[in-house]
This record gives sequence, C-alpha cells and structure tokens, in this order.
Amino acid sequence: MPSSVYDSAIFRDWFSSQPMREIFSDEGLVACYVETEVALAKVQGALGVIPAPTARDIAANCDATKLDLAKLKTETDLVGYPIVGIVHQLQKQCGEAGRYLHWGATTQDIMDTATVLQVRRALAVVEQELATLAGHLEGLAHAHRDTVMAGRTHLQQALPTTFGLKAAIWLSMIQRHQQRLTELRPRVLMLQFGGAAGTLASLGDKGLAVHDAMAKELGLSAAPAPWHVARDGIAEAVSFLALVTGSLGKMATDVMLMMQTEVGEVYEPFMPGRGSSSTMPQKRNPISSEFIFAAARAVRQDVGLALDSLAGADHERATGPWQLEWIAVPRAFLNAGAALHHANFLMSGLIVEPDAMRRNLDATGGLIVAEAVMMALAEKIGRGPAHDCVYGACRKAIEKKTTLLAQLEVMPEVTAALDRSALVRLVDPANYLGSAHAMIDRVLDRAVVSAANDDERPERD
Repeated sequence: MPSSVYDSAIFRDWFSSQPMREIFSDEGLVACYVETEVALAKVQGALGVIPAPTARDIAANCDATKLDLAKLKTETDLVGYPIVGIVHQLQKQCGEAGRYLHWGATTQDIMDTATVLQVRRALAVVEQELATLAGHLEGLAHAHRDTVMAGRTHLQQALPTTFGLKAAIWLSMIQRHQQRLTELRPRVLMLQFGGAAGTLASLGDKGLAVHDAMAKELGLSAAPAPWHVARDGIAEAVSFLALVTGSLGKMATDVMLMMQTEVGEVYEPFMPGRGSSSTMPQKRNPISSEFIFAAARAVRQDVGLALDSLAGADHERATGPWQLEWIAVPRAFLNAGAALHHANFLMSGLIVEPDAMRRNLDATGGLIVAEAVMMALAEKIGRGPAHDCVYGACRKAIEKKTTLLAQLEVMPEVTAALDRSALVRLVDPANYLGSAHAMIDRVLDRAVVSAANDDERPERD
C-alpha cells in the first residue's frame, strides 16, 4: 500500500517523474546490485583471482529479474542490509560457481557502487531535462528580446528591462548547471571497492588491479582511495540537485508573481480545468509553479541529510550516518525529476502578455525612467542638482497624479537644459534598456557554444 507522495497513485506524478521512479525502484536498485556483483566476478576472472570459467558462469546466470524480493526483505529485516540476501539468492542461481560471488568485497562496496550506478542514470535524465529546458528558455529569450517590461526590485517597479533578458537570466542559471553537471561527474561517478576496512587485504597484491578493472568494466572513475567514509561525492550530487531545483524555484516564483491578477504579464500553459478551484470558477492557479516551489524546498532539506552523512562518518566504517543517504538520495532525485518535468511543461507553453507588460510599465506615468532623466540632466547641471530636481518632479507627479513628463515640462531648470523632444525620448522606457540586448546575445552565444560541445561529446549511459 503506497504511503508517501512518491509512490502514491494519486500524487506521484506531482512529486516525482516516471524515469526517476524506475531508476530508484526496488527493481532498479536490485539490478544495480547484481550488475556490480557480476562486474566484480568478471574482472576477477580475467585477472586470475577466481577461475575464469566460474566468472563466466556467474555472468551468465545472475538474473536480477528472478530475485525474490519478499525473501530479500525478510533477510534484510534480519541483517539490516540487503547484500547478504542478494548474495544468497545469486549463489543459488549460479550453482557451484556461486561460491566465488562477492569475492573480497564488503556490503558497502556493493551498495555504494550500486548507488553510483543509479545516480549516473538519474543524472542522465537530469542532463536531458536541463537541455530541453534550456531550449525552451532560448526560445523565450529570442522571441521577447524586445518585449519591454518593468524590472522590479524589492517588489517595486525599478527600471525598464525586457522579458527576453529575464528569460536569458533564467537560461544563464541552467547553463551553469549544465557545466556543473559535466564537472561533477568524475568526482561523483566513482567506484567504491575497498573491502572490509578499506585496504583490500583479502585480495593480496591484486586489490588495486581488481579495483581499476572493475571501474573500467562499469564505466566509472577509479577512486584513488576508498570513500566508504568520505561521502563528499554523494553530498555533492544532492547539493547539485538543490542548486538546480533552487533555480527552478526562482523561475517559478517569478511566474507566480507575474500571474497575479493585478499584474497578468504571463500565464502557465492553459489546459481546461488545470489549476482551477473547487468553489471559485474564475480561478487559474499557478499549479506547476507551486509544485516546483515545493520540490525546491524538499531537495534543500535532503542536502542537510547528505551533509550529516558526510560529517558524521566515523573511522573506517560509519555507525549510522550512511543510512541517511538511503533516504536523501532517492528522494532528492525524485523531487528534482518532478521539478524539471514541471518546469519544462511550464516553459514550453508559457503564455506571455506583452500588452499587459506595457500597461504595467506605463502605470507610474513615466516614473520608472526617472533615472534616465536624472542622468541626462546631470550632464548639464551636475548630478546632485539633477537628482534633487527630478526627485521633486517625481513627488509632484505622485501628488497630482500626473505624468513625470508633465511635471518636467513646467520646471524652468529642466526645460533650460533639455528640450521637449529630448524629454519625450527620455521618458520612453524602450529607450532606457542599457545593455539588455547585448546581455541576451551573450547568453544565447553561450548556448550555441554549449550545443557544439555536446555534439562532440560521446553518449553516456
């Protein structure tokens, strides 16, 4: 019976994604255990640590799909770890060859390496989702390069910007996450094989040879030393997910704020009934954004568990902190998978309202470009006097509920320095965008370079 939102028949697609559920399912985990045990036997057979024919029998007969999960649970409940039960069942599958299974390994070797195999597959999903999201954001940045809107600071209108620049800023975060993902893979996707206490003593002088061959067999980085109690790689993976979902949460927050009735600048993709209320027929709630927001905070909490595991790993085998990762790692990937899925839905069909953006931009009667007027006037009368002059004009416009232009035109100190055509140009927000277009182009240029690099990169599992 499902007991959490991650496996709930009702909620699971809001808090997780199908690919992540498959990777971190019992079946997915057990398959990684078996893959690790088989890889160990194969390289040991090739190196003469165990008989080569025996290694071939193990590889041919180990079948994760034939394991009895109910029986595995019973033995895990007794032992506290699943590997003893896994080995017992695999030994029966392999007959006489089974006595060479798990040769020189310890439980945590198999479990940690299996986790890394899961993480590798999950990061491949993250990579694809990020690439898809980057494509949607590139499209928004291109399409709305010139869509002028109010830039806001402290939730107040500040200066004009463009929606294209907002999208480019979102995109720049995703680009950095793509770079982080490339950089962290060698550190995170690293084989764990150290034996009982990290010395591989049971394999004599062939310990490191087995380790290096096993890493190659599984397509993982070779570890310079065991990381049984050096959990920074796992903590980095979870922290990376927190950065990704944190950025998605920022995007979702922007969308929710712009979807407010009084703002109406963007809307989530329309589907009949989506985000509706049980009692208010007019409601169109930012439901995707809300779940992205929730997922970001859930992953942040799992970073704390991963860091506790890192800091609390005592001596050569930890007494408890390791188990925190069994909670944190799957849950963080499930939430991140959901957040990325929702973000791609959101950005693939985001409804942008340029007319509303312009209406909101004009709501202050030109006050949003007070800085533009001040800077132009400063060239004539100095910055201090110009600031005081424009400040006074702003106060008058607010008090009299008129426009900034109307107040500037009746100030002799302004009209003596700037003629009306100059003032009209200065109070048009579209003329005060600074380097916005150049910034958009720089972000989009990075996207082109990244795509070219991806074309040259070999495919991954």
